[in-house]
Amino acid sequence: MSSQKNQETPPTDTAITDPHHWVQNHADYLYSYAITRINEEDQARDLVQETFLAALERLDKFEGRSSERTWLTSILKNKIIDVYRKNSSGLGKKMVNLTVEEQDQDFFDPYDGHWKKSHRPEPFGIEDHDPLMNKELNSILKKCMQKLPALWLSVFTMKHIDDETTDLICAELKVTPSNFWVIIHRAKLNLRACLQKNWN
Repeated sequence: MSSQKNQETPPTDTAITDPHHWVQNHADYLYSYAITRINEEDQARDLVQETFLAALERLDKFEGRSSERTWLTSILKNKIIDVYRKNSSGLGKKMVNLTVEEQDQDFFDPYDGHWKKSHRPEPFGIEDHDPLMNKELNSILKKCMQKLPALWLSVFTMKHIDDETTDLICAELKVTPSNFWVIIHRAKLNLRACLQKNWN
């Protein structure tokens, strides 16, 4: 009976990961993941190194339920969230609790609800899906994102790059649901204005 049970239960040492190959196999991918979300080269490299060190410390906890890369990425993801939390610490409490409608007065005519002339959207001219133009637009978008306040950038990135839930973002960054939606709304308006200004 015990021998049959041993055959059915895979031994724990089947979850093998080799730290000697981590840099070669995963460093580029992890750096690309980090730089997309942090957009600061030195910090992205530091986070990848910290990820490898943390993984070494937790090596005995790797059970092989996910791939080695997925496991390392999850560690890196938590470290990136720590950066977001640190950068935005306390900013949520200082944020003015304006409603979206009150903040929209800068962009929309209060009488008819249409865009004010100075903020009216214009076509970006990428309808032909030119890869070079899309690459340039992506570069401008990254620069525009870096102009956002730290809290706004953290919320926007978690929502629209990492596709995290609103509840998780609010919990991790200590913002209220109402402030979350105001932040998302204002971040989008600011990004659109920045793109319109810098994209020719």
